[in-house]
Amino acid sequence: MATQVNDRRSGPPYFRSDDGRESVAILMCTYNGASFLKEQLDSFEAQGFSNWTLYVSDDGSSDTTKAILTEYADRWGPHKLIIFDGPKKGFAQNFLSLIRRPDLTADYFAFSDQDDIWFGDKLGRGMAALARVEVDIPSMYCTRTRLIDEEGQVIGHSPDFEKPPSFQNALVQSIAGANTMLINSAARQILARVPVDAYVVAHDWLAYLLISGCGGQIHYDALPTLDYRQHGNNLIGSNSKWGDKLKRLVDMFSGQRKAWTDANLHILESIDAPLTEENRTIIAHFKRGRALGLPARLWEIKKSGVYRQTRSGSVSLYVAACLGKV
Repeated sequence: MATQVNDRRSGPPYFRSDDGRESVAILMCTYNGASFLKEQLDSFEAQGFSNWTLYVSDDGSSDTTKAILTEYADRWGPHKLIIFDGPKKGFAQNFLSLIRRPDLTADYFAFSDQDDIWFGDKLGRGMAALARVEVDIPSMYCTRTRLIDEEGQVIGHSPDFEKPPSFQNALVQSIAGANTMLINSAARQILARVPVDAYVVAHDWLAYLLISGCGGQIHYDALPTLDYRQHGNNLIGSNSKWGDKLKRLVDMFSGQRKAWTDANLHILESIDAPLTEENRTIIAHFKRGRALGLPARLWEIKKSGVYRQTRSGSVSLYVAACLGKV
C-alpha cells in the first residue's frame, strides 16, 4: 500500500542545501507562450536550488516563444536550457514525450507551465520532502497554487484539500496541477511506460493515479509553491470558481467524467501497471461497481473506498454512481 502524506505546513518553508550531488530536470512544454514566458524563466533562475536543467518541448509556436528560449539558452549556456520539437499531439502527450526521452537524466523531474511564476523555494521544498523516501519507491510532491491574473495581481488560491491523497481518491479525482509537481526517478520510470498513442486526459491526474497505484508516496503540501496565472488561453482552469465547479459537475453527469475514467483505466491495463495487491482489490471493486446494476453497483463502489476530497464532491460521486456515470 502507498504511504500518503498530507503536509499541512503552518511554519516557514524549509530549504534543501544545494550541494551539487542531486539534480533536477525541469520539463516545460511551450506553445505560443511569449506573453509571459520571460517571467517564468526568470523565476527558474531565482531558485534557491540551482542544480537544474531546463528541457523545453515546443509544440510548433508561431510567435516569439522560440526566440525567447534561444535568448535564454545563449545567456545560461547550452547545457542549462535544451530545446526540442514537440510531437504536436496535445499538451499531455507533449509533457510525456519529455518524460520518455532516454537522454534526459536527473534525480528528480519537475513539470512546468509556460506562464506561471515559481516561488524561490519551490524546488528546495519538493526535494526536501522527497529526500525522505527511498530512491526505489515512486514518489511525488505536489502543492496548492496561488492564483494571479494577467497583470500578476493575486486573485485567490486553488482549493485546499484536507483528506489524505491515495489511490482511492486518484481513481475519481486529481488533487494538484502538474505545474506544482516534483517526482523522483522511480516515478518517472512508471510514467514513461504510457504508450505514445494513448489517450491521456491529463498528465497530472495520470501521474497521481499511477504513482499512488503502484505503491508510491504522495506528498501534498497545503502551502502554494507558485503563482498560477489565469487568462483566456489557459487549457485547464483552477477549479476554484463556481463556474469551474459547475462545469465539472456537468461533465460528471453528462458522462464526460465516465469517459475520462475509462481512459485512465485503459492506461493502467495497457501498461500492466505494477499495482499493489491492495490497490488491485480496490480497482476490482471499482470496476465491478461501474458495470453492475443497482443496488450492487453502490455496494461495490462503497467497498472500493473511492472518495473525493470534499463532502459535496463525494455526494455528487454517489449520485453519479446511481446514474451509471462514474
